[in-house]
Amino acid sequence: MRRALLLWPLLLALALPAHADARLSVLVDVLRLEEVAAILREEGLASAEDLDADMLNGQGGGGWQMQVEAIYDPARIVESVRTALDAELEGETLEEAVDFFASDLGTRIVTLENTAREAIRAPDVEAAARLRYAELSETLNPRLEMLRLLVAGGDMVERNVATALNSNYQFMRGLADGNALDATEDQMLADTAAEADAIREDTESWLYGYLLMAYSPLSDAQLQSYIDFGATPAGQALNRALFAGFGAAYEDISYALGRTVALNMTAEEL
Repeated sequence: MRRALLLWPLLLALALPAHADARLSVLVDVLRLEEVAAILREEGLASAEDLDADMLNGQGGGGWQMQVEAIYDPARIVESVRTALDAELEGETLEEAVDFFASDLGTRIVTLENTAREAIRAPDVEAAARLRYAELSETLNPRLEMLRLLVAGGDMVERNVATALNSNYQFMRGLADGNALDATEDQMLADTAAEADAIREDTESWLYGYLLMAYSPLSDAQLQSYIDFGATPAGQALNRALFAGFGAAYEDISYALGRTVALNMTAEEL
């Protein structure tokens, strides 16, 4: 009996990581990260067409398409975010995040966000969303003021700007490492920093336009519940994890794109 009791702490210690990993998987599921990654992949493939036109004279062809499809791997994006979630959430914060996004409201929010993210890929929808924000930003619109609280609570504008700047820098690094860009690290950093104000302005316009569209079906009370969750330790930890995870994924993707563009440019010259 004494031996069995001595074994109990060990068995408990072995069980806890497995349980935590299972709950993390539940969080990944309720956040529908695989769906998010698939949407981001489609965005990336569309952007790659512009890269082909702008940097490869539209001559990338099937090889470029295959390379880009491999770079925008949804499984790697999900794994990057999962790793960040694992680092930021545990115990009570993990359970609170699962509980919120498994609720009817949390489920609806994720659905609205993903639906809007897909819709805003269309240029006319994006233009309308930006215009809506521009019009409301000149007024004291109650819904916009609520969204300002949500955005400020998660430092969403500056975090998005940082992600964009880091991604741009990594893209240039990829070009330079592939011998398609002759620039020192200091020059690349300076070029990246010079874009900050323009990126911030563009980010604010896109973000608020997107949020106004995504959350328009929510009542003020429902949106306030989301704002309140975002202010909790669980909400803050989740926000940090999502930005860290997606940020790391975008940096890896951007570097790989830079190297791949460089490879194709070199092949063209040959």
